Amino acid sequence: MKTMFLELISRSSHATSFMKEEIIHICRKLPKRSPGSAGERTTAEYMARTLKERCGCGEPSVESFKEHPASFYGYCRISGVFDSLSCLGFFIHPVISLISGCISLFLFTVFFVLYIPVIDWLFPEREGTNVTAVRPCSGEVKRRVFINGHIDAAWEFTLNYHFGGIIFEIPNVTALIGVVFYMVVSICTLSGAGDWTGTAARWGILFLPFFIAIFFTFNPNRVVDGANDNLSGCYMGLALLREMEMNGIVLENTEVGVVLTGSEEAGLRGAKAWCNVHGNEYQDVPTYIICFDTIHDPKYLMVNERDLNGTVKADPYLSKAFLQASADVGVQCKGDMFLYLEALRTALLLRREAFDL
Repeated sequence: MKTMFLELISRSSHATSFMKEEIIHICRKLPKRSPGSAGERTTAEYMARTLKERCGCGEPSVESFKEHPASFYGYCRISGVFDSLSCLGFFIHPVISLISGCISLFLFTVFFVLYIPVIDWLFPEREGTNVTAVRPCSGEVKRRVFINGHIDAAWEFTLNYHFGGIIFEIPNVTALIGVVFYMVVSICTLSGAGDWTGTAARWGILFLPFFIAIFFTFNPNRVVDGANDNLSGCYMGLALLREMEMNGIVLENTEVGVVLTGSEEAGLRGAKAWCNVHGNEYQDVPTYIICFDTIHDPKYLMVNERDLNGTVKADPYLSKAFLQASADVGVQCKGDMFLYLEALRTALLLRREAFDL
């Protein structure tokens, strides 16, 4: 079986041509795919047909879920209001500044970091779309592997688009520092710390332009094509299943499939909805989900042991197995610092065991 997959890799140009043609078709011919949009639904149905007709996946499941996708860019404007109030409100009364800062930090932590939909009710309800498809095995199912990508595309990150990633991050980080600054100054003022707090608050007005910049994080009127982020991830799965179908490869005890989730750009809404529905469904055998996102430049290929905000930890065994598989076929893929720390810990344990012997 390993030989079969090595042969597939040697003919990878067929798969990449298929991916390129499909991605171009979706970007040029189908509607824009903002979270919860008709374009997201249309693309999901198109991919489901491809999985059925060209990838040997039987009848893929296309499921809808309720969401409020506008809350994610709407949060930036709400946050910008409270950030600005933490500054300007101080000169009315420090309590206004302190309360505004607390609300801002609360929303940042709960909504933006943890993705808990505390303000979703303020925004219109939409329907997102997920797709699940499985290529069956020939014998008893003993394990299952899903490849995941997200169907939707992002709204334009305005500052990132015009000035690059560093300029995009500066207002967000500086605004966070500014909010904490005014909270500290407000507490010191209310506790009678001295006249220096007024001077500090006036200097703090320098944070105001960064608070205002938060309003312009997203452009909700422009949706990017999302060829890399993340049609590339979706078609990693579709291309593999298509190549298996074209070459008559049916695994004996392993099901291979895809989970294509919607509305990732609205705060992982599709992934959360899929887990709520299917979380207990695939407990019968070991089931692995490999998530691909923004597959573009080989020098940036890496495996994360956890998501970027640190709230979801990936399986370390699967992460290390993926790195090993990449090395076996000569693909340069880096691990994140958590994987390196895990490797160091393993090496130290092995060394200690050797000394114990």
